[in-house]
Amino acid sequence: MDTTSIDLDTLRRLAILQPESASTRILSLLLCGAFLVAVLTLVHRGRLREEFTPIWTAVAVGMMIASVWFDSVRFLTWAVGAWTPSSTLFFFGLVFLLIVSLNYAVRLSGMSAQVRLLAQEVALLREQLAEGERAKGDAAG
Repeated sequence: MDTTSIDLDTLRRLAILQPESASTRILSLLLCGAFLVAVLTLVHRGRLREEFTPIWTAVAVGMMIASVWFDSVRFLTWAVGAWTPSSTLFFFGLVFLLIVSLNYAVRLSGMSAQVRLLAQEVALLREQLAEGERAKGDAAG
């Protein structure tokens, strides 16, 4: 057996504790700042409703905090049992996207039911209007 081999726990600890470069941190902060500005611009222009602003603002600020305080990401990596901080970030990003997708699916289902109900009401109103016009035509003729 080779005496220079290391156990899995040591290898995992080394993967978690790898230092992040300054350029990575700066790029991350710039991207998070640009994302926050984009969210606020979309709200200001009316392209994003105000009810979604807190969610997306929290995501941008959370990403900024993770960029500045990278030890929080390392702690989360250790807590969830992941091997690298990047896998932890991808995991939580995927969970967030699944929650957003489920939220939109629920909203879409509700809107679909509303559209069906509105279409039925419009059909009934058109029928009533057509009956009224027929009755008016019969009375005039």
